Amino acid sequence: MSIKVFCDIADLYNIKKFNNINFVKGFTTNPSLMRKAGAKDYESYSKQILKICKKKPISFEVFADDPRSMIEQGLKINNWGKNVYVKVPVINSKKLFMGKVIKELNNRNIKLNITAVYTAKQTAKILKMINKKTKVIISIFAGRAADAGKDPVPEFSKSIRIAKSFKNVEILWASVREPYNYIQARQLRCHIITIPPFIIEKIQKFGKTFDQLTQETVKNFLIDSRKSKFKI
Repeated sequence: MSIKVFCDIADLYNIKKFNNINFVKGFTTNPSLMRKAGAKDYESYSKQILKICKKKPISFEVFADDPRSMIEQGLKINNWGKNVYVKVPVINSKKLFMGKVIKELNNRNIKLNITAVYTAKQTAKILKMINKKTKVIISIFAGRAADAGKDPVPEFSKSIRIAKSFKNVEILWASVREPYNYIQARQLRCHIITIPPFIIEKIQKFGKTFDQLTQETVKNFLIDSRKSKFKI
């Protein structure tokens, strides 16, 4: 099974650039990325993105913290385009499981991206809230788990296994830290990996041998030493 690469980004220039690259199959955003990209009005900025990205799937996240407001925002976001996934956190800031939000939006046949997931137990709780026909992405934050000294791989393996009977569910490797994560996600048979632009460019250059890497490293060392005018 091949893995789909989504670009995790919000600035218009790079969305336009990567939307034209066939290797990139979709996009994810979040409020933090939108703010860094200079968005002042969430809806109008999102619609600018959708003028560029008209066909590839793209996730826009709710930013409310209570279930009722999340549902209201999710309904609005869903109406922005047929390629839109509504991104919903698995829990809110009060550590409450957002099962009500997931179930309500899923029952309305709204495509969802459940985000900030870390464990297979959370995946199991999500699966109990959804049907087996409306598309759902479950985004497991591998990088942030690893940052905390936790091995995310077992959680991916369990999540993929328990979601196997849900043909409408895709498991996504989120919070990439290095290009090799792409290989890990592919070996685990994740459906999607979401990657920042600079790492996508590195992945596209995969294929060098160890000998080539050694040669490049030695050349770089020599260049740096000459620039520094080192003497012994």
